Amino acid sequence: MGKKRIVVALGGNALGNNLPEQMTAVQNTAKAIADLIEEGHEVVIAHGNGPQVGMIQEAMTQLTRSNPEKYIPCPLSVCTAMSQGYIGYDLQNSLREELYERGLKPDATTILTQVVVDPEDPAFKNPTKPIGSFMTKEEADRLAAERDYTFVEDAGRGFRRVVASPKPVEIVELPTIRTLVDSGHVVIACGGGGIPMIKRNHQMWKGAAAVVDKDFASELLAEELNADYLIILTAVEKVAVNYKKPDQKWLDTLTPDEAEEYEKQNQFAKGSMLPKVQAAVKFAKSKPGRSALITLLEKAKDGINGKTGTVIRA
Repeated sequence: MGKKRIVVALGGNALGNNLPEQMTAVQNTAKAIADLIEEGHEVVIAHGNGPQVGMIQEAMTQLTRSNPEKYIPCPLSVCTAMSQGYIGYDLQNSLREELYERGLKPDATTILTQVVVDPEDPAFKNPTKPIGSFMTKEEADRLAAERDYTFVEDAGRGFRRVVASPKPVEIVELPTIRTLVDSGHVVIACGGGGIPMIKRNHQMWKGAAAVVDKDFASELLAEELNADYLIILTAVEKVAVNYKKPDQKWLDTLTPDEAEEYEKQNQFAKGSMLPKVQAAVKFAKSKPGRSALITLLEKAKDGINGKTGTVIRA
């Protein structure tokens, strides 16, 4: 395979669940990404931030609880920015070290990325994404009254705040990302799906209390950078239908039509495989010759060479 421009979307298994796990996980992640770079491909990296942003939100909540007169709740958009920074810090340094040891150009850069969302997106009327810590009903009622938050009761464990998960519309830092990629840099962008922003007027934005799905943000990034491949890395080697049932079937290839038919059959779990398949289909349909791959982190190189994974192409 000749040189390709590839956007890689890293799942949570590529980053760990806490700081010590992340420091170990990113070393393996760097090896898998360096494999692609060593083969001559241009690589852009996006990633999730579920455990990390939850940890930051929890820390900020505890700080507020300890001294509510001094500290106010930290906006979710700020927590996402924090997670982008510290995940990018670990990831870019591990990747630089891995590239240097292979005799390759040790160049990786993290871009704090804002993603514009539509304030009229239906997701804002139906927030479903749980974030932060569990609270008592009294605490939830107080914050709901003070800050207009939405809470749901979670299986008897307490109340959790839920926020919207709107679709990404525009990547604010795209010109910077494109310039760096065109200049040969390895760029880490759209961390955690990007910092969700609502456009107020012209070039002014404000942070939104929302979480953008990282697979959809990665797909938009891949389209805008005119990538050849979108690789979505997850916890399984291939996509399956009838998952974990006696007639389970692993899929080597999928057309967009086949994927959409399986989606109608509810073959893909919401919040898990479904957004990955939907993002892969959208990318594959966006322009002739584009392909998406869903596979394991450590199988990325084999997948791009057609040896494993599920490939979605029109």
